[in-house]
Amino acid sequence: MYVRDAKNREEVWLLDHIEAMELDDTAFRSRDYVVAIDEQSGEKAGFGRIRIHKTDDGEYCELTSIGVLEEWRRQGVGAHVVERLVEHARDQGFESVYSLTSATDYLAQFGFEGVETADLPERLRDRLETKRERLDPDAVGMAIDVESFEMPDRLRERFKGARPSEEETEPEESAEDFGIDPDSATYKYDTGG
Repeated sequence: MYVRDAKNREEVWLLDHIEAMELDDTAFRSRDYVVAIDEQSGEKAGFGRIRIHKTDDGEYCELTSIGVLEEWRRQGVGAHVVERLVEHARDQGFESVYSLTSATDYLAQFGFEGVETADLPERLRDRLETKRERLDPDAVGMAIDVESFEMPDRLRERFKGARPSEEETEPEESAEDFGIDPDSATYKYDTGG
């Protein structure tokens, strides 16, 4: 399992999953995304995005649209997507990264801390209001100093062995499923003996 930059050809896949998970697709650009890939099957497991907000008083980096496909959840995939996004932000010169989300406990495990709405940069306050109205009524501001990001060991270990969860197998059909009482029914080849 590894996380890499999204490719242009993955735009439709990203948009389909963003819509299915009801994530934020505002100002979508596939080049802003990273994608988690299973190196054995090539299957995509998760994704996320950094969005740069340019304002008169500076630039701000926001993590957004982080999603993990159902069969890949609880295996550290999302954690590694977040880690890669924070690394990208650091590489672009950002000292801190914001996220506007209700998944506060999830981000707190990496070192993200809550930010009062009034303390958010104006552009992010506006984004938070829009996000609350459109997608996530319980969203709050969170931030982290990129050098403070810490990956819990348990999530690193889970990611190393990540595999899609087994799909539920169809139960074997029985006579009762077809309204047949197996104790009293006779069958075409029943010899009665």
